[in-house]
Amino acid sequence: MKNALDTDRAAQQLAELGNSHRLDAFRLLVKAGEDGLAVGEIQDHLSIPGSTLSHHLSRLVWAGLVMQSREGRVLRCRANFEAMRGLIGFLADECCTGVETSCRPADEVQAKEAKR
Repeated sequence: MKNALDTDRAAQQLAELGNSHRLDAFRLLVKAGEDGLAVGEIQDHLSIPGSTLSHHLSRLVWAGLVMQSREGRVLRCRANFEAMRGLIGFLADECCTGVETSCRPADEVQAKEAKR
């Protein structure tokens, strides 16, 4: 079954996870589970200045990997598990399905293999 995620979107998500602070924040939110964490809690765990953390979280939200909700004065962040599964699926969908190794005519490939 082909994953619905397209290559451009997967590339965007992977690029955002390519930053160590964003990767740490995302992994922390995955650990936190469905309840997520308040931004202040993320900051306590990662020891990142608030403005820097805000930037990194906004990039993860933009990539669709993190969702945010306001609870009074608290901004709660949650990993988007559906997006995470989609990205993992995109990377693994065609695992071990084989790759055409040559565009040469089959008889040419067979002749080369017979010489081995």
